[in-house]
Amino acid sequence: MRYTIQGILIMTLLFASPTIAYAESTDVAAIKTIVESVAVLADSGNFEALEELYADEIQVDYTSLAGGEPELKSPKALMMEWAGVLPGFERTRHEISNIEVSVSGSQAVATADVIADHYVAELFWQVTGDYRYELVNAGEGWRIAAATFNLRNEQGTREVFGPAAENAAANPPSYIRRQQTAEAVRVLLTSLEEKDMEKFASIWAEDAVQDMPYSPEGHPKRVVGKDELVKLYSGWPQNSGKADFTSQLIFYPMQDPETIFVEFKGDVEIIPTGRQYKQTYGGLFHVVDGKIKLFREYYDPAPFAWAFGLSE
Repeated sequence: MRYTIQGILIMTLLFASPTIAYAESTDVAAIKTIVESVAVLADSGNFEALEELYADEIQVDYTSLAGGEPELKSPKALMMEWAGVLPGFERTRHEISNIEVSVSGSQAVATADVIADHYVAELFWQVTGDYRYELVNAGEGWRIAAATFNLRNEQGTREVFGPAAENAAANPPSYIRRQQTAEAVRVLLTSLEEKDMEKFASIWAEDAVQDMPYSPEGHPKRVVGKDELVKLYSGWPQNSGKADFTSQLIFYPMQDPETIFVEFKGDVEIIPTGRQYKQTYGGLFHVVDGKIKLFREYYDPAPFAWAFGLSE
């Protein structure tokens, strides 16, 4: 059988293309996607998805840009920093190129060039450099464990950060508002654990409402106003011993960043009766400017009535 040069070329394209397409390992492809996603998600302000790309702790090194020392951060702390300034820009664009990846077992290193543009209030700042990422795979996919930025050049002015931070503070992104909402719930529950009634009072809005639709007979089903709530709980330090409300705390974020559904368990010694009050709670919270405006509390009234001796 005789082959022409044209025929050989056609056969090479037909049979070699799939090999080229699948030449990269899935690990390398996954890591390149992560590196690209950091830029895309940061520019789009999707900090919830961006947080998921990082390991439980990250070694962050921006010393070539800002001085100081490398820092060890949680993903949430890193996102809070970025969410506190990036959404305040009118536009950011991180252009990633030349990604190189090396994989060794459950560890990997990725490098990439970056050009980052920042625009706000007719100000412009561009920084050029490269990233070095260290990644780990503990069985749940690759996550970034360390990130180092190496500055090569910059143009424009760093004065962009002033108005950007002001803009972000005046109109916090949904990520920050969700963190504030969850933190208000933590403050409420820890104040009860610690018997700190000043902290308890500080977390309620003046017009706050607590709904308790399943409260037993003789206990209020709705309390309106911060003063009335403080009065309702005024006997808590004297009536409760060791208390746990936060060891099994689960947050379920909702579309509205100022609203959250919370599942938690309570385990409290009730001093007047000497009984242990064990309860499973569901709570719908609405939080505005860090203050609880609504707490709709769902619980089983039978353990409550027994622990507090309401029927005796």
